[in-house]
Amino acid sequence: MDKNLCAQTPPMGWNSWDCYGASVNEEQLLANARYMAENLKEYGWEYIVCDIQWSEPKAVSQAYNQFTELCMDEFSRLIPAENRFPSSAEGKGFRPIADEIHAMGLKFGIHIMRGIPRQAVHRNTAIKGSSATARQIAKPYSICPWNTDMYGVDCNRDGAQEYYNSLFELYASWGVDYVKVDDIGASNFNPSRSYNAPDEVEAIRRAIDNCGRPMVLSLSPGPADVNCAFHLTQNANMWRITDDFWDIWDLLLDMFDRCEKWYKFVSEGCWPDCDMLPLGRLCMFDKTENGAAGRNTRFTKAEQKTMMTLWSVFRSPLMMGGEMTLNDEFTLSLLTNRELLEINQHSHGGHPVLREKDYAIWACTCADGRTAAAVFNLKDETADFSVDLSLFGLEKAIVRDLWEHRNMGTVEKQLTVTLEAHGAAIFVFGE
Repeated sequence: MDKNLCAQTPPMGWNSWDCYGASVNEEQLLANARYMAENLKEYGWEYIVCDIQWSEPKAVSQAYNQFTELCMDEFSRLIPAENRFPSSAEGKGFRPIADEIHAMGLKFGIHIMRGIPRQAVHRNTAIKGSSATARQIAKPYSICPWNTDMYGVDCNRDGAQEYYNSLFELYASWGVDYVKVDDIGASNFNPSRSYNAPDEVEAIRRAIDNCGRPMVLSLSPGPADVNCAFHLTQNANMWRITDDFWDIWDLLLDMFDRCEKWYKFVSEGCWPDCDMLPLGRLCMFDKTENGAAGRNTRFTKAEQKTMMTLWSVFRSPLMMGGEMTLNDEFTLSLLTNRELLEINQHSHGGHPVLREKDYAIWACTCADGRTAAAVFNLKDETADFSVDLSLFGLEKAIVRDLWEHRNMGTVEKQLTVTLEAHGAAIFVFGE
């Protein structure tokens, strides 16, 4: 199967990391799935992704426990911790959760770390489909600097491909639709290499192709090296162009530079990834704000609209990071703007038109052939901007505001826009 058929449009979903870190459990996953099915599915949202450390019984926060015991089967493969995912008992793995999510009309995803568990190597456990053992395929000097769970895999060794094949055979049996592979997509942790473990990326690609089930392949963390774009497009559906993105204006401002580097590589089945949307209620493992769980996003409402606008016109995957059952009306409105989501899902040719210190303009072509233009105020105060229609090859146009959901009539030559500090607007021009 052509890998691009798995992700013909940018994937849209929810990921547990921003609100539950390493500690998400079955109840929390399914609660967010039910919310998505009831409130967001009709708008195109479909993936529920269980992020890191689901095999660790002792995970309680965003922190990683060093050299901790993980749940593992006899073939060196990590399995869900039963105390956190009780339906996985008796060897069922994630199948019961996936079945429940599929019954809601949604899709299910998991996070994994590149490589083979250290505990499998130390115990020299078996590999399914091979006479080799974990110790024989491990690359012990290939380690993640921020997580101690895994050794890299030496893909030149007998048994290495069989190991990855066995992983994705297991995930296929669980009904997994999306796999986020970590410690594999960045250059920032190893400056001497432009791309962590390209041989393991290729082994994973082959394993997915052979497992009998379509799966979206997402690579993390970032920033990915633009010089590796061809290899990424040949093997992955998504790859992070940033390190972990959080609700800080400077990180959002920096994303304009990153999108300018990567927009030429956006295509069907190949989506440079701006990372999750830190919206709504985050960091639920912390007790803050008068003892309540978690905290609200630090982004202003204007900044939240800027993020959604940039992610959409660039066509980044959209992965909601907050606890969705606690969404307020404004957060829900961001996720259910059909006109903006149509830009994200079905436009083409998104590109920067102008970039100055104080503002930026992006444009794309809508599915119906009209032009969409996004205007961003990068200043720390409210400002007026005059946008020349000639930038888009127009002298006059009928203008529609996609955030305000209103027609603005016919505009000639210039469109004047007033934007809050760090705010954005997006318009469609018709005739």
